[in-house]
This record gives sequence, structure tokens and C-alpha cells, in this order.
Amino acid sequence: MTAQRLANLLRRAPWLIHIPLRLARPFHAHVTVGAVGAVFNAAGQLLLVEHLFHPLTPWGLPGGGMNRGETPDQTVRRELLEETALQIEIVRPLIITKSHLLPHHLDIGYLCRLSAPDQPIRLSRELLAYRWFSPEEPLPPLSPFHAEVVRLARQAMAASPIFD
Repeated sequence: MTAQRLANLLRRAPWLIHIPLRLARPFHAHVTVGAVGAVFNAAGQLLLVEHLFHPLTPWGLPGGGMNRGETPDQTVRRELLEETALQIEIVRPLIITKSHLLPHHLDIGYLCRLSAPDQPIRLSRELLAYRWFSPEEPLPPLSPFHAEVVRLARQAMAASPIFD
């Protein structure tokens, strides 16, 4: 079949293109994605949470793994809501990097702000505590990825505050 005949067939029946894609799906590379949010309140304080299941560096940014059919933006919003009950606005992505711990895993860090002030925080069972840190306060030890997200977020905040 010539390329032109194939193009004409696909124009008449565009659904045909999905057949080989679905047949090939089990053989595609599998990549997992995690997303965290560097969330700032109106006072410019950064939210850190203490994770139950991170024994080496329990303090870090809220976030988690991406579900099937979800975008990374949706992931960070869902994880913040599930873990802290906070509604957030994503300002922008800060970093996308390959995980140094897991093969075939990408980590994404976002700069975020609260969508409304004075939201009560309700921690999920996977979190032990939370705390808002001002820019001049020292932070507890963080994983290398979380430390880099925090560094980039604080740098972005210093250059251009995200609150009016």
C-alpha cells in the first residue's frame, strides 16, 4: 500500500490508527512520575510536612505519585488536597528530573500558592506533622530532590513574589 493510499484510508477511518497503538502499548516503556509542591502562604512561608513513611528524611514537601490518566498538575493538586486538605494554585513548574533512587521515574517540583488564605490543614494518616517556615529559618534535613525544589522555589520567590 502506498503512503498516499494509507493516508486516504486514515482520513476516511481515523479510528484505525488506534489499533496498532493499542497492540503496541504493552511493549512501550513504563515510566512513573511523582510531583511535589513548594507551597507558600501569603506571608511567604513554605509548607513542609513530616512523612510517616520516609524514615531517613521525614520532613519534606507534600506530594506523591501520578495516577493513570492524570497529568502532573492534577497530581500535585490531588496530593495536596489528600495529604493536607489544602486547595492550591500552581504558579509554575520548577524542575523535572530523573529520580536518583528509582529507575524509570521522573520527579517534578512545582511552585505553588494557597488558593485562599486561612485554610485549615487536616493531615492524612501518612503525615505526622506540618510546619510553615519563613525564608530566614533553617530547614530540617531534606532529600536532595526536595532540597533542590525548595532552593529553586525560594529563588523564584525572591526574584518575583507570587502574591499581589
